[in-house]
Amino acid sequence: MRHIPSVKTLPSTESLSPAAKAVPVLVAALLGVFMLYGVGFAGPQVLHNAAHDGRHAFAFPCH
Repeated sequence: MRHIPSVKTLPSTESLSPAAKAVPVLVAALLGVFMLYGVGFAGPQVLHNAAHDGRHAFAFPCH
């Protein structure tokens, strides 16, 4: 019979402080804001065209 290794589980998030839980949320929010406004209002036509369809999919006006 073949031995199947045990599955290691991730540590519980219950032991994390509220500040430690907020870090991923803040990073994701900052990345999202940059994607919408940093790229959304970028001047170069290449950036505008690259983000064009995504902005319209989320009803973000670009022109």
